[in-house]
Amino acid sequence: MKALLISTYDLGHQPFGLASPAAWLRARGHDVVCADLSRSPLPRDAVRAADLVAFHLPMHTATRLALPVAAAVRALNPAARLCGYGLYAPMNEALLRANGFESILGGEFEKELADLADGAAGGSFVSLDRLRFLTPDRTALPPLSRYAGLLWNGERRVVGYTEASRGCKHLCRHCPIVPVYKGVFRVVQRDVVLEDIRRQVAAGAQHITFGDPDFFNGVGHAMDLVEALHEEHPSVTYDAVVKIEHLLQHAKHLPRLVSTGCLFVTSAVESVDDDILERLLKGHTRSDFVEAVRLTREVGLTLAPTFVAFTPWTTREGYNDLLRTVAELGLVENVSPIQFAIRLLIPQGSALLDLEEVRSLVGPFEPEAISYPWKHPDPEMDRLCRGLQELIKVEERAGSSRRAIFAKIAPDLELPAGAAIPHMTEPWYCCAEPTEDQVALL
Repeated sequence: MKALLISTYDLGHQPFGLASPAAWLRARGHDVVCADLSRSPLPRDAVRAADLVAFHLPMHTATRLALPVAAAVRALNPAARLCGYGLYAPMNEALLRANGFESILGGEFEKELADLADGAAGGSFVSLDRLRFLTPDRTALPPLSRYAGLLWNGERRVVGYTEASRGCKHLCRHCPIVPVYKGVFRVVQRDVVLEDIRRQVAAGAQHITFGDPDFFNGVGHAMDLVEALHEEHPSVTYDAVVKIEHLLQHAKHLPRLVSTGCLFVTSAVESVDDDILERLLKGHTRSDFVEAVRLTREVGLTLAPTFVAFTPWTTREGYNDLLRTVAELGLVENVSPIQFAIRLLIPQGSALLDLEEVRSLVGPFEPEAISYPWKHPDPEMDRLCRGLQELIKVEERAGSSRRAIFAKIAPDLELPAGAAIPHMTEPWYCCAEPTEDQVALL
């Protein structure tokens, strides 16, 4: 069978979500073409030749971008079977089926996708089976140098990407992982992860991003991997995502992260308001965040917080408190400016809908936006959010520094001196609206 695997957006990384299933399909003898539309146009000849066209849908932006592409695929090749796989596929089953998708795969999708290529009937499957993974096959994907890089000490480093686990033990209400995995996480075997890294280093990677939802869900597995990574590739650095509560719970491992080459950890702080954190079931408090800043700084590990700055419960006073807190903790350089303008997204199946106050707030599901719309009780907060998003977009296009942008967001705050930190050339977030550049590629 001729299969075409499509990624529309994957946070600037070479898509693991194409490379992993490509290995499974090729192992079963199928002819596979991988198309990353964040880096190149839709390969129309491959579309016309394909028996199966499968879209990787790991996040909101990728799903929104996939829908017009699916329409183009149907026009070019009406006989092709369409499949959506990844986190956002089962969450948006009705929408995808209305757009011509025959099969919807979630969770550990590789085996189900390979079975589909073998001729299995289409349908909806969310598998949480423990798979024996194959080493991702990155053949014919664009080179790593074309993806987001790492800016560090005045130079740009080539970045590879891998996943050591999927799913998550935790049940944060706003997280899109929860409706699919429901507190389950699955590890990718040690030898597979290390071989994937080995091949990417051979292809030029100088830094590795571990894309796990939380690298410390399986802390033993994680520490074993970074020990082996450092032993084999001592000059290769890495970054990972770790929850605030895990930074505190596993603080004894932080010095070893630093000594094995971890340049920074990203942590979804979301808010500094304890009431909002409780509504989101984040598992940490404002004081926990402050303590995590102290612990990471003490060992020389950079913490890169992310926020959901605008929620239905955010007040102007609360927003100003967030800005003050970031400034007082000396984190202005650590936070990508867009994090100060992120608005809460409520997707299909969100656990936030378990709250009566949220159900009473949202409007009917909007298929075009792939989310439930909501308006802040104070219209000024929505205007502030839109204004900040536009300001940040303009300033980033002009090449303004993080410090300069923050000064425009919070002009009345005094900023302590701070050094630039290692960070990616593409911000870490799932935006609600596709960018003009993304749309142009389609």
